[in-house]
Amino acid sequence: MTEPTRHQECETETQDADLPSVCVVTHPLAAAGENATRSLLDILSAITSVALVTADLPADSEIRDQHELVELTHKGAGDSVAVAAVRFLLNQLRMCRVIAGRDEDVVLFFGATSYLIPIIVARLLGKTVLVEPRGDVPLTLRLNWEQQLPDRVAAVLAGTVRALERAGFAVAHGVVTYTPEMARQLDLHPESPNVYPTGARYVRTDEFCVQHPYADRDRIVGFLGRLDEEKGVRELAEVATQLPDDITFRFVGDGDLREWLEQDLAGEIEAGQVELTGWVDHDKVPHALNDLQLLILPSQPTEGLPTTILEALACGTPVYASPVSGVPDVVRDGETGFTIDSREPTALAAGIERILDRDDLAAISETGRTLIEREYSFDAACDRYRDILRSVDGYSS
Repeated sequence: MTEPTRHQECETETQDADLPSVCVVTHPLAAAGENATRSLLDILSAITSVALVTADLPADSEIRDQHELVELTHKGAGDSVAVAAVRFLLNQLRMCRVIAGRDEDVVLFFGATSYLIPIIVARLLGKTVLVEPRGDVPLTLRLNWEQQLPDRVAAVLAGTVRALERAGFAVAHGVVTYTPEMARQLDLHPESPNVYPTGARYVRTDEFCVQHPYADRDRIVGFLGRLDEEKGVRELAEVATQLPDDITFRFVGDGDLREWLEQDLAGEIEAGQVELTGWVDHDKVPHALNDLQLLILPSQPTEGLPTTILEALACGTPVYASPVSGVPDVVRDGETGFTIDSREPTALAAGIERILDRDDLAAISETGRTLIEREYSFDAACDRYRDILRSVDGYSS
């Protein structure tokens, strides 16, 4: 059994008796989904009672010891499209059975927003239903399926998933997004009464903080995350070769392209212009971010709001990121960070040089930290979800 978190220790003191209880339902969880789900559960468990319904949760997940859990199956989503489709349907039927036996007032489908059958069943059972996408799931699936299937087939399948997702949005009592801009990119209107556009996750601001004053940092820029194709790592490798000698590019993380990077950038690594740190434990991430003058994150349009962006700003590290999904609401150009206009390596390299030559970076660093303290602390996140649950409480089917 792991030690209780700070949030669990104060649960009994901060839970609101007038708030509805919540059953969070997700699809099989990979590492990124697990982190986001754990963050949501931390918030909800601090303000009301909560349980999780999911599948294939990693054996060592902290969620097992910290929250009430119902596992639908130990099988994942499936490697092939056919297997994934069958498991997708079976999981929906399992969700229906579990939801029917639960007594929570609110059912929140997190990430699993195309699971139309259990969404409808939850409504028929008189539950208040919320859906909260973590990003553009249909686009993510299409990009993955294009590696296995003809583009036209992948597009049709992804279109079907999008139609199911849109139907789920329509059937649910409300849709929660991380930020208003994320809502817009999902073709939702942030001002609509059934859209709650401020459900962003939180940052542990006591851990992710300014440890190394910005003015004292060396000219080191870098990337932190999985070293794989979808993160734009090959483009960043080309960027690293184009930077002047006084700027070091640091790759923090591990992944499928680690060995390729070591070979492709061997000369730059030997010269000290490029550094590969390998895997960094989560408790060392604040230190890694504090070493950077600029975090480069050419985010994909599939992502909702990368946690790394919030953590970097909390550490006083400006972010240079693509303005996709919820990113523009946090990375405010020239204020808390900078937006990428082109992912072409030469343009990215020129942008990095231009940014590092600015004389207001220390002020931008401070503004980013202030934004996180004000809007993305744990307490701020709890206040947002209290407001959401109070707004939906009392809905009838």
